[in-house]
Amino acid sequence: MRLSKVISLLAALVLSSAAALADAPRRVVSLNLCTDQLAMLLAAPDQLKSVSYIARDPRASAMPEEAAHYPINYGGAEEVYLLNPDLVLAGAYTARATVNMLRRLGIPVYIMRPALTLDEVSIRITEMGAALGREEAAAALRSSFETELAALRITDGPRPRAAIYNANGWTPGENSLPSQVLKAAGFTNVATEAGFAYGGSMPLELLVMAEPDIIISAAAYDGHSRAEDILTHPALRALKGAVAGEQVGDNHWICGTPHVLDAVRNLSAARRALLEEAN
Repeated sequence: MRLSKVISLLAALVLSSAAALADAPRRVVSLNLCTDQLAMLLAAPDQLKSVSYIARDPRASAMPEEAAHYPINYGGAEEVYLLNPDLVLAGAYTARATVNMLRRLGIPVYIMRPALTLDEVSIRITEMGAALGREEAAAALRSSFETELAALRITDGPRPRAAIYNANGWTPGENSLPSQVLKAAGFTNVATEAGFAYGGSMPLELLVMAEPDIIISAAAYDGHSRAEDILTHPALRALKGAVAGEQVGDNHWICGTPHVLDAVRNLSAARRALLEEAN
């Protein structure tokens, strides 16, 4: 290739990158825990102006320390408008009134659906990169995520039976991100055996009869909640297998972000411990 053509090609690439940078939003506000975390992972310096208050809660967020560096919002249309955003990130279940008001005020709102599979985690990374004008950063993060997931994923050997059991007996079914994480870590989801397609409240009696090898429960919130009484029921404590609430909290898999790898890693370790004990 002639030098003149090389110079022309490089100039075109520079102009293309500059145009993309100029089109990228410069004042981004996130209203949703999952968009909070993806935006914190991908945003350019000083691009992300505010995250939701939940992003600082370590029981729900995998990035509370990072969120402490950003102003927080409580999802009100008025407070968001005053931040003068040129892009608002919201979830599929963000209050419709807020989203509609912001759009009527002429503020672009990007709505991201939750990831229900590990493949969709990759897709959401790419989507967030496109929304922020950070495609290259997203491609690098996606590649790193997929490479590490492939290395962690367990595809052979025994598959102990696990139950995820939380307040009010809630358990995620087959078509959920936590269930996908269980599979990647080498477990079978008891809720799938019981016919839970997406999730629901599993009666304690059904859980006891299922006799899972391990029970995974989120850490209890401060104070006393009747919804969590079921997690301390004697019948539950009498089941064999560890209760791994401290190993894998909700913050690992509430959202489809690369932090689900921590859940896969920790559950894989729990699986190894179970198999070693059985031998």
